[in-house]
Amino acid sequence: MKTFSLVVALLIYNLAFAQSVSEIAAPPFIKSVQFYGNTAQSQLPLLRLGQTLNLSFDDIIGDEANYYYRITHYNYDWTPSVLVKTEYLRGIDDVRIFNYTNSVSTLQLYTHYELQIPNSNTTALLKSGNYLLEVYNEEDEIVFSRKFMIYNPLVSVGVEILRTRDLEFIEEKQVVNINVDLGESIFVNPEENIKTLLIQNNNLKTSITNIKPQYSLGNQLQYRYDSETSFYAGNEFFDFDNKDIRAATNRIQFVELLDLYHNYLYGNITRAETVYTYNPDLNGNFAIRTLQGADPRVNAEYAWVHFSLQHPKRPKDEAIYIYGNFNNYTLEESTKMIFNEKSQRYELPLLLKQGYYNYQYVVAKNGKKLPNNPISGDFWQTENEYEVLIYYRAPGARFDELVGAGNALSTSISNVRRN
Repeated sequence: MKTFSLVVALLIYNLAFAQSVSEIAAPPFIKSVQFYGNTAQSQLPLLRLGQTLNLSFDDIIGDEANYYYRITHYNYDWTPSVLVKTEYLRGIDDVRIFNYTNSVSTLQLYTHYELQIPNSNTTALLKSGNYLLEVYNEEDEIVFSRKFMIYNPLVSVGVEILRTRDLEFIEEKQVVNINVDLGESIFVNPEENIKTLLIQNNNLKTSITNIKPQYSLGNQLQYRYDSETSFYAGNEFFDFDNKDIRAATNRIQFVELLDLYHNYLYGNITRAETVYTYNPDLNGNFAIRTLQGADPRVNAEYAWVHFSLQHPKRPKDEAIYIYGNFNNYTLEESTKMIFNEKSQRYELPLLLKQGYYNYQYVVAKNGKKLPNNPISGDFWQTENEYEVLIYYRAPGARFDELVGAGNALSTSISNVRRN
């Protein structure tokens, strides 16, 4: 009995002090990580229960290294859930990724890996909620990891994007209004047991969490905040397309062939003090494509893309990073720009696979990204994509279910609230 009591006490202690898991960024030799559900245009997979999960990436060492994967279930706050693997996964993980191909007729050799779930080993994911997929090597060292979510639609989620009514930020922010229709399902004390997650442009790092409903009208929960659910609107992303690796375009000033191709982009300017201009984009995403071969997965070249930004030198405790879904919105040394004293510009070359890319420049102070954007500015008219996720844990339940998801674009944004 003493041993049993000790085990229970240790379990309770570990759960109480469990740490939220963070994604591990890919190392420099892992490139072009694409992680998506039914559409390749989302780098933060949000799957309906039973749908397919897809992962692909390149290893530019090109030696056909062995990589393995494992999948773990998490709570709403990204602490480990108490579910054992057999409760949320049918089949096995901790197995090798067998689907890989070497590049063909490219200057940069690389091995392209693909993983799809379900597969012959992992035949199904059984529970809704938060998940982490880890890719590791033969030494059991994690190479990189990515988060994804699976929902089971038990509630309907209505999402509306409005211009904030907070006069201090009325030109800079967008606010997300939410209506959750519980339908005929029974939810115990939903005002306390339902949790929300708001995501802008598939970027979990800037998400808003755990907002309580303001009103409960019958079987509907309404969230109509002015500041708590507001985001800085940002600006449209910069972009370039180098699918024709040898051609200059309206974004690429000139091309040079050394060991690899070098694409020199036209310099970008600071837009914070300019007038907003609409420019269609992929809301931070990227798409691999090439005109030099039939299969972009293995025929696309890698090129050094040279970025340049006209911007005054920031204080010593601030740095400028190139930011986008191409590296999972990660602030890392490889995307940190260098100020050229001679040209008075921030510059940086990045090794990227051919394709169409969205990117932006962000400022980080002491390693932490500023919430606003002093380079591109924040404009309430900006077209952004928002996801709203609804979680629920019933009294006595052992994990947080993801019971609903809603989506909205800010293309029809207004400053008029609907009843």
